[in-house]
Amino acid sequence: MKSIKQKIGIIFIGLGLLIILSFNKLITLITDLIWFDSIGYQQVLLTRISTKLLIFIPLAIVLTLLFRHFFKHLYMYHYSKINQEEIPFNTNKIKKWLTYGSVLLGIFLSSVMSNLLWLDFLKFINRFSFGIQDPVYSLDISFYVFVLPFFKAALFIVLILLTLMVIFSLLIEILLFRGSYSRDFYVDFFRQSAHLISGIFLAFAGIFFTRIFDLLYSARGVAFGASYTDTHVTLWALLLYSILALVSALLIWIAHKKASFKLMSIGPIALIGCWVVLSLSGFVVQKLVVEPDEITKETQYIEHNIAYTQIAYNLNAVDLIEFPYEENLTLDTINANNETIKNIRINDSRPLLQTFNQIQSIRLYYNFNNIDIDRYMINDEYTQVFITARELDQYKLDNKAMTWINQYLKYTHGYGIVMAPVNKVTNEGQPELLFKNIPPTTNTDLTITRPEIYFGEQNESYIIVNTDEKEFDYPSGSDNVETTYSADTGIKLTGFNKFLFSIKEGSLKLLVSNNIQKDSRIILKRNILDRVKSIAPFLSYDSNPYIVVNQDDGKLYWIIDAYTTTRYYPYSQSYSFEEQGINYIRNSVKVVIDAYDGSTDFYIFDEEDPIIKTYASIFNGLFKSKAELPVGLDAHIRYPQDYFDLQANVYQKYHVNNPVVFYNGEDIWDLATEKYMDNVQTIQSNYVMFKIDEKAEFALILPYTPKGKPNMTSLLVARNDGEHYGEVFLYRFPKNKTVQGPIMIESRIDQDSVISPQFTLWGQQGSSVLRGNVIVVPIENSLLYVEPIYIQSDNADSLPEMKRVIIAYGDKIVMEQNLKLGLEKLFGSNSQPSQENDTVSELLNQIQSQFDETQRKLDDLKKTIDLLEQQINP
Repeated sequence: MKSIKQKIGIIFIGLGLLIILSFNKLITLITDLIWFDSIGYQQVLLTRISTKLLIFIPLAIVLTLLFRHFFKHLYMYHYSKINQEEIPFNTNKIKKWLTYGSVLLGIFLSSVMSNLLWLDFLKFINRFSFGIQDPVYSLDISFYVFVLPFFKAALFIVLILLTLMVIFSLLIEILLFRGSYSRDFYVDFFRQSAHLISGIFLAFAGIFFTRIFDLLYSARGVAFGASYTDTHVTLWALLLYSILALVSALLIWIAHKKASFKLMSIGPIALIGCWVVLSLSGFVVQKLVVEPDEITKETQYIEHNIAYTQIAYNLNAVDLIEFPYEENLTLDTINANNETIKNIRINDSRPLLQTFNQIQSIRLYYNFNNIDIDRYMINDEYTQVFITARELDQYKLDNKAMTWINQYLKYTHGYGIVMAPVNKVTNEGQPELLFKNIPPTTNTDLTITRPEIYFGEQNESYIIVNTDEKEFDYPSGSDNVETTYSADTGIKLTGFNKFLFSIKEGSLKLLVSNNIQKDSRIILKRNILDRVKSIAPFLSYDSNPYIVVNQDDGKLYWIIDAYTTTRYYPYSQSYSFEEQGINYIRNSVKVVIDAYDGSTDFYIFDEEDPIIKTYASIFNGLFKSKAELPVGLDAHIRYPQDYFDLQANVYQKYHVNNPVVFYNGEDIWDLATEKYMDNVQTIQSNYVMFKIDEKAEFALILPYTPKGKPNMTSLLVARNDGEHYGEVFLYRFPKNKTVQGPIMIESRIDQDSVISPQFTLWGQQGSSVLRGNVIVVPIENSLLYVEPIYIQSDNADSLPEMKRVIIAYGDKIVMEQNLKLGLEKLFGSNSQPSQENDTVSELLNQIQSQFDETQRKLDDLKKTIDLLEQQINP
């Protein structure tokens, strides 16, 4: 009876230790289940957990039995050789500890393996075909993306397990022989480990065979992918290695039976010898056969690399459009493209962000994280705008106000947005605001019905709503307006939930606070990127989420672009994206998050992508069709800059289809450069509105120049509007004409006899001249270049002011106070004072423009006189 009680006690002690050791993981698992259920995605987490268990449970049983058998075999073999008097434990205790060790080792390794294999396993069994075969083995690309990674991982795990067992055997032999490495030591070790070593060579046979397919990612040749030497030497060498590894496994097994070291060594020695000879052969073939006639030998492989790289980055869909560049713009042409002209950006997001944070943050604890560009129908006009969300940064609260109640119950959300047109500034050089202040005010027909921002880019901590403590809503004069959260988002803090989440968040106050009542809810993962990565970590996410005012319901939403990627696309060149190497990408998903209630929806925007089809098959209910996108949001879907920039980077080299031209590097492009602020930089992609078919469209552009030259050779364009969303094309400029690149415009600015001295003058008067982006605007068959100029005082609290706009066209370049004056100087005015049909409004506008220009010249004259006086009377 005492023995039974002891066993029961040991079982309870073991269970207690297991619970203690896994307590944090258990709490995390339970709270994750509750959270996923609260947002409607519990099935996503259950799929992940059930798959891990499906792998873990049988693997744990198999590994436990395997290790138990292995340790038992070792023990039984060595038992007769051990001096029994030297063993401090009796035989039964040793057997028990071996059993416990086998169980623990089996559980640990199974846990690690299930975490490594679960997603690869699901992709393997749910895979969709790409409908494209590789050019060497004629296998569907899905084999490389979904099948091969799973088998390679499985082979690697088998190799690790067998190697561990061999190491255990070796350690036991070393302990038994106590450093005496005689022939008996090696014979004993070989007898016990021969079957394991044989298994290792079987695993190596599989690894060598899978490396045959890895040749399609080879970097040996002049282009990425299998080269001439890879297909004519390395491929056959790997096949031979695989066969020799199989033979080695068989010979080791036979040698074990005959206790023959010579027989055991034949296979490994032959394998090593072949590796030396064939590696040398590969080097000789590369140097003596391929390199003297490289272009002939590698042509077909270069063609493979070009074709599959273009497909992998969706560059095969880029349309080429010849742009018949002319310098024939007139006043009539400008008037005919009024929608383009009135949406030319004369402001810049980076100085604008500083301005917004000073003039519109209202309170210290509000912050604008970044500024995005979008387009809206405003007062029946298609208008390009800057837009940013006013988020609440709790860490900017006064130190005395950083109480637990203020952080988690009181200051819970940001409020409203700021919006400004891209083409207008005030006389002081500050942006004209379409949306401003708290509560948001506007003189447009846009409305915001729900300005509170509970979910955003800066919301790192949890909050608790519906408590006895009213939430701070927004400041109103010297008072504060308070509110109560009205959505049913979050998890009720009743019963056991309160205990669980107090442990999860490490907060005793959450457990004991009297402010928390029966209807109180905890809201988690309010940072939108953290939120989507928690739900779908297998996707990659854009670095720039953007806020949208839905003109249909007046609510604020965040939109995040999500990507499917892989590094296993054969023959496709690898590039860095989001700090990882990839060679295939699709912008397959748009994620929409309600800024108030946090509801998160994943919409598939590329239904042809096999990877997203596979994920949709795995995670039933996670993805929705783009047809289900809420009404009003479709007008704000953007072609993402991260994706476009990567494509543009790849296209610098892979716009070439001719393998000889590609080999010689004759037609490589550079991304254009510009002077930005006070540095020269690679130009960034820009959202620009211009007429593409019959009307102005919101497009993303990036100019190219020939390698090492400043002139512009082409313009890459991605369309964003309506049914044309996602179409990418290239305006290719004539080779017999010089089309100015942005840096050429910058050089002309520096050399202009009017503009350059003015910059120098401003810079000598306690101010800095800051240069914005050069915006290239296609108009008809011509190009207009626009660059905003900022003046910022050297005072620490000064704001950058947009004071001038530089416009370049053809061989003309002007700098004026605004775009209208600059265009009038280049192309003439629409109206003259002497015309009888001038309206009063037009005349007043003209008078105002002339007055502003006169005032500017008087200001400049005064500054010059002051400078002269300083020189005369220092």
